[in-house]
Amino acid sequence: MVAALEERFPPAWAEQWDRVGLVVGDRAAAVRRISCVVDCVPETVAEALAGGADLIVAHHPLLLRGVSSVATDTYKGRIVHDLIRNGAALYVAHTNADVANPGVSDALAERLGLTDLRPLDPAEGPAAGAGRGSGRIGRLPRPVRLAEFTRQAAAALPGTAWGVRAAGDPDRMIGTVAVTGGAGDPWLATVAAAGVDAYLTADLRHHPVSEHLAAGGPALLDAAHWATERPWLDDLARFLRDRFELPVTVSDLVTDPWTGHARSAVPPTDKEAT
Repeated sequence: MVAALEERFPPAWAEQWDRVGLVVGDRAAAVRRISCVVDCVPETVAEALAGGADLIVAHHPLLLRGVSSVATDTYKGRIVHDLIRNGAALYVAHTNADVANPGVSDALAERLGLTDLRPLDPAEGPAAGAGRGSGRIGRLPRPVRLAEFTRQAAAALPGTAWGVRAAGDPDRMIGTVAVTGGAGDPWLATVAAAGVDAYLTADLRHHPVSEHLAAGGPALLDAAHWATERPWLDDLARFLRDRFELPVTVSDLVTDPWTGHARSAVPPTDKEAT
């Protein structure tokens, strides 16, 4: 099982700061049921164990930064102990799944109906070639106004309290779109140079967005981090089912930390984006 995951998402493709691969478990242990999750948090672990999973494949690392203890007085320590007590393993595919082809951004682009996909930032080093890289650029079936594309994106992505917000002229026509699953503001300059009409990602911040728009960059759409990466789990689950003919579940627990949204009054001189 681990060998197959490492073949599809080689650890060498991950960023140097990342922590991917087998986190808990025995490589030689038999696997009978798998659970795919974006976040390895107490709720998704409890769901997986209750469903009888003996392997959890997660996108986000549980132990990204160094730790000196996995005692049960921390939630990460409790997760490690719960997994071991239940004979369950944890495997992480993070930035190595981001750059893969197909990878996280391919699944996001397909949810939005984009075609003719190519990397936004082609991979270098071990992952170079074969269409791999960060983000994707694609075309919509037909150009639409930014306001309409924002509505379409909100309907296509998994529902969250965050939803999808847009920055730019609501009447701007959108035909080519760049996407990045997860936090995407490191690629704002790349997006501006790519000549696309819009960029959909997550975790965009005020000052980078303001400066990007002031410099004439494409429209921006900001979705919940979890919602931009959840579509990849379906592709991952298909791969695992086809390869091993085992039961594989996908967690739809919304682990986006934002749980509420109240729309403020829109100034009468402003155009609404949705």
